[in-house]
Amino acid sequence: MPRVIAIDYGLKRTGLAVTDSLRIIATALDTVPTHELFAYLKAYLAREQVDGFVVGMPTNLDGTATDATQHVVGFIGHLRKAFPGKWVETVDERFTSKMAQHVMLTSGKGRMARRDKGAIDRISATIILQGWMEGR
Repeated sequence: MPRVIAIDYGLKRTGLAVTDSLRIIATALDTVPTHELFAYLKAYLAREQVDGFVVGMPTNLDGTATDATQHVVGFIGHLRKAFPGKWVETVDERFTSKMAQHVMLTSGKGRMARRDKGAIDRISATIILQGWMEGR
């Protein structure tokens, strides 16, 4: 079964996570500078079978759009054009960064490791993907 990639899109960095081929486990994949994201995804899809993408959609606590929402919506449009044969779903990404920070704190990581924003982005993408898989 093809994999699914989760994307925690950011203006500077983007966290990625991927399912295993059976779609049982979500694993952090990488953190990529956003300006290199499409090249990274094209290279990944050239070597791995991927069905589609799950993209975290930023919203306020009341469900309204944030300042970042318009950037994610624009990104999704580009993603659909770049990979027309792949489906794209969005999921609510509220609290994923807080949950990622909590995961790092409880994992025993040192203070310097917890400041690694790339790690937070990867863990956030993994949380997004895990939530999507649980909802299926």
